[in-house]
Amino acid sequence: MNTLGIHALVWAGDFTSASARKVIESSKRAGYDLVELSLHAPVMDIALTRDLLQEFDMQIACSRGLSLAADISSEDPECVRRGIAKLQEGITMTAQLGGNYFGGVLYGALAKYPGPLTEKGRYNAMESMKRMADVAAAKGITLGLEVVNRYESNQLNTALQALEMLDKLNAPGVKVHLDTYHMNIEETDFLQPVLACGARLGYVHIGESNRGYLGSGTIDFPEFFRALASIGYEGVITFESFSSAVVNHDLSNTLAVWRNLWSDGMDLAKHARQFIADGMGNARKASNVSNASNA
Repeated sequence: MNTLGIHALVWAGDFTSASARKVIESSKRAGYDLVELSLHAPVMDIALTRDLLQEFDMQIACSRGLSLAADISSEDPECVRRGIAKLQEGITMTAQLGGNYFGGVLYGALAKYPGPLTEKGRYNAMESMKRMADVAAAKGITLGLEVVNRYESNQLNTALQALEMLDKLNAPGVKVHLDTYHMNIEETDFLQPVLACGARLGYVHIGESNRGYLGSGTIDFPEFFRALASIGYEGVITFESFSSAVVNHDLSNTLAVWRNLWSDGMDLAKHARQFIADGMGNARKASNVSNASNA
């Protein structure tokens, strides 16, 4: 079985002490193994969060995207410096929380850019990521480069672009992070990107095309699950869904979460967990039958 995770924004838009307990306890009650915390404008009690994770026997992954004012793909050295500081903070917090994965749009701003990436910006992003790969490796943290759509990055919009960056970084501790919501916009299908990544796929986000209940949109989940099974993916699969019913004032606006797609987080979470478990189970069975018949 894969480790199944859920994004904290299903439960709460902040991470105060009360919200920390709600997020972690609710994730456990819904049947998940891991909770993913966004480190956008983090306000949390690190020690309390670690205690809660241990109390409920939950794993943790952390994520974030940079802002245009703290962007390592900028041509402005001060902006790059601020971006590096944000990434260092995220790596440190991940380690302090007992996690071993820090992912997201680490390579630039999570924003709609007014133009294409410049060569100087590309160079700055690459050099900064090389530094961060070394910092993360020293703390035992894997970095995940999340591939997102054109309205949230002008840099990595497809798996092949992410793999090209990995080739240049040549850092074993940096992996590709795929998200079905973004793949539905940018990729030609849900099979080839997964096959291209192979063992370099380090983390997966499962999200519907409308950000709501799985199965209510246009994403071909059976094909995606078959692709994961075919490469023997054993990593984390995290459910991600956003609604205006739960608001994080930084992240929700950046992601354009304007509509109320659901209000019952527990019902949504339990449905998603069963959907993913059934989908991966069926895909593995089909893969095993295929392998047996070809033997």
